[in-house]
Amino acid sequence: MPKGKDKNKDKEVVPEKKKVRLTQDELDAVIKKHESFTAGRMGGVRGNFAYMDLSGLSFSKKNMSDADFTGAYLCEADFSGAKLDRAILFCTDMRQANLRGASLLRADLRGAALRGANLIGAEMAGIDLREGSLANTSESGELNAAHKDLTVTDKGGANLSGANLSEAKMSGAVAIGSNFSDATMKSTKISKANLKGANFSGANLENADLSKCDLEDVNLRGAVLVGTSINLSEVAQENLVGALTSTPMGPSIKDLPLPLDQLLKSHELWVESNGQKGKQLNISGFDLRQGGNFSRMCLTMMVGVGATLYGLNFSEAQMQTVDLHEADLRHTNFQTSDLRGANFVNAKLSNAHMAKAQLQPLALDQGRKLATNMTGAQLRYVDLTGANLRQVNFTGADLCYADLSGADLTNTTFTNANLEGAKFDSRHLELIKLTVKKD
Repeated sequence: MPKGKDKNKDKEVVPEKKKVRLTQDELDAVIKKHESFTAGRMGGVRGNFAYMDLSGLSFSKKNMSDADFTGAYLCEADFSGAKLDRAILFCTDMRQANLRGASLLRADLRGAALRGANLIGAEMAGIDLREGSLANTSESGELNAAHKDLTVTDKGGANLSGANLSEAKMSGAVAIGSNFSDATMKSTKISKANLKGANFSGANLENADLSKCDLEDVNLRGAVLVGTSINLSEVAQENLVGALTSTPMGPSIKDLPLPLDQLLKSHELWVESNGQKGKQLNISGFDLRQGGNFSRMCLTMMVGVGATLYGLNFSEAQMQTVDLHEADLRHTNFQTSDLRGANFVNAKLSNAHMAKAQLQPLALDQGRKLATNMTGAQLRYVDLTGANLRQVNFTGADLCYADLSGADLTNTTFTNANLEGAKFDSRHLELIKLTVKKD
């Protein structure tokens, strides 16, 4: 029977084939030719792995863009750091596969089984995770489902924590029990999907479409639901604690005593005059998500206890000794800003951008110093690359999958901190082991 597509749904029908099993050496030879193909070099051949058994083999850090894996067995395969942009992964069996940090931009993952797969930090913008099925015809003409050992549950349960799924197509996907915590899912299409028991805690679902989904026992605690198409009446209230919607989390910009620009000018004058003129800016408890751009502003000694400042831009700002404890600063931009001596105790900073930020102690008079305090802060997936973290106190902080590559960690404290999956320079590993001791 010729290869074809069922006219009623995404079903591919192919003659049943004996699965080809490659060794790692044989696979490496094919990968080499494929990478030559992607680079446009002579002798390059596009990788065709359709229906092959490649389970347990390694593609780590290889460029597999545009390769064809239709119906392949990829259980426990290692794709960590690999490039799979536009790859055809239609109806693949990728259970327990390692795709951490992989790039899957606009990949075709329709019908793929991702139960237990690790997609932490993966780039998945524009992927297609909709329904799809694959059938084989035996020599007698009998139609059999490919990967018939898979159950409905096998097609869910993937670990996509921290992954970028912006604009991904997931309509009709089966994602039972899947982990989307802290994932970026802006404008993602997930309509009519089975999301029973899925975990979206801390995920950014801004302008996403979750209409007509099965939301039984779904966890949306701390998720961003601004502009999200979703029937929240189907979600238990305890599973919506801390979720951000278009409704302000407290008094908003319209409730400030004066227009924000006037308050900022008054604060700058207060700083320049050592408190003799103007007035200190205090935005504690305010939701200023509509506050605009604070880049390069003078915000030294600003007070924002418990403020909601989600996604705002403070890059290159002067923010020495600011008090932002218990503030919501997720996805906020602090790149190259001066945060010496800041108070971030119990603040939410997951997915914040803090590359090259200055967080070392602030020198005071008479030789005194004020250290930056991150005690108990949530810093999952935060970017601290190249930051000055001298003497920062991370006691009890959650730095799960944070990136501290190139950071200065001189006398930094990590007592009782969660450093699962965090990235450090190799020269810091022994130092960190000494400072992560439990009380």
